Amino acid sequence: MTLRKFIPYYKRNLALAFPIILAQLGQVTVSIVDTFMVGILGTAELAAVAFASSIFMVVFIFGLGFSLGQTPHVGKAYGKKQWWRIGVFFQNALLINISLSAIVFGIVFLLKPLLYHLNQPEDVVRIAMPYFDWLLLSNIPILLFFTCRQFSEGVGNTKIAMWVTISGNVINIILNYMLIFGKFGCPALGVEGAGISTFIVRIVMALAFVVLVFKHPALKKFTRYFSWRNFHAPALRRLIATGFPISGQLIVEVLVFSLSAIMIGWINEVNLAAHQIVLQLASATFMIGLGIGSATTIRISHQFGSKHYEATRMAAMAGFHLVTVFMVITAIFFIALRHQIPTWFSSDPEVVYVAAQLFIIAGIFQLFDGWQMVGLSILRGLADVTFAMYIAIISYLIINLSVSYLLGFVLNLGSIGVWTGLCVGLMVAAVAYRLRFLHFMRKY
Repeated sequence: MTLRKFIPYYKRNLALAFPIILAQLGQVTVSIVDTFMVGILGTAELAAVAFASSIFMVVFIFGLGFSLGQTPHVGKAYGKKQWWRIGVFFQNALLINISLSAIVFGIVFLLKPLLYHLNQPEDVVRIAMPYFDWLLLSNIPILLFFTCRQFSEGVGNTKIAMWVTISGNVINIILNYMLIFGKFGCPALGVEGAGISTFIVRIVMALAFVVLVFKHPALKKFTRYFSWRNFHAPALRRLIATGFPISGQLIVEVLVFSLSAIMIGWINEVNLAAHQIVLQLASATFMIGLGIGSATTIRISHQFGSKHYEATRMAAMAGFHLVTVFMVITAIFFIALRHQIPTWFSSDPEVVYVAAQLFIIAGIFQLFDGWQMVGLSILRGLADVTFAMYIAIISYLIINLSVSYLLGFVLNLGSIGVWTGLCVGLMVAAVAYRLRFLHFMRKY
């Protein structure tokens, strides 16, 4: 098959992907800005943000999985032009996600004292806890934002999330400057100031998106079907049946990164601070892959819902091609600038030295990270999500953690060994997702 046949698919995927990529980069920019500004305060403060963020991500990802669960259902209904069904799925997704986020908030709040017993440096935990409290409070508004966003993207409108996210980032930068360093008459709150800023911004973004969902001409034609009688068990069951495996898969993946941060914290705060720097940049490049993957999910769900199976396969392959190009570029960037990038975040020479080593491993796993993200996104578009959860459990919890511990602490490679384990886990997942897609499409 010639490359020319893929050009229309590249264009359609990129048209959807570009706004998603900007929105995804906007999401991670909040953490990068926190890391950059907090890094000015010192190594312990930077390590505290790493610790709190890694724990919070597990909480956040649980709800995010259920938000992502509505995309294939909305996309298939859109491919069949069933506007009323789209409204029903979105309405019930809001109920699920708001309820779950409130329940999870209560559970984590009660379990918070356990964070003092994870064998982390005492001053790191002390600084991290106020920041973690504000992140936890922001869980409900950020999941409300993502529920609206996945609905909007499911019907092919990816630009609204982009503009809301960009606006939120501008507000976050200003508030961080004011609250972390005590500018314009505000108290200098340090790390806690970054948490307060994040909380305020997430509330603003959620409220803005809710207003747009019900007022924007392209979206209100779906929400006009909202009614009390459309809260019903069949839609809830379908959303939960899709959302739970996605949530499980995401929790497994993020849990591994959180446990990796905890393991690196066993070494010392220098390694933990270096890990935070590299992880923030890897998260930013991951958002490129995630944007391409999200666009591929939308294209797959539309084509599969319309029973255009050859177009489904072409859209999937176009996603793999695009993510390969982007991730090769970012891998070169990481490895070539591995000594310069850490100095943007820390002046500690030990942190810079360790981070430079980790950037080599991070550069290598860029390709595997992109491939596993697109492969997973394809399966989500097909609503084939339960098998993906099993793949994640084997790849990350069993293989990844085993290799990380073996290399990091048995063979004494430290944080380099932990990151090598992450690379191996991503590689196994990427291969397994691709094989699952090929097996699934043989039926069509």
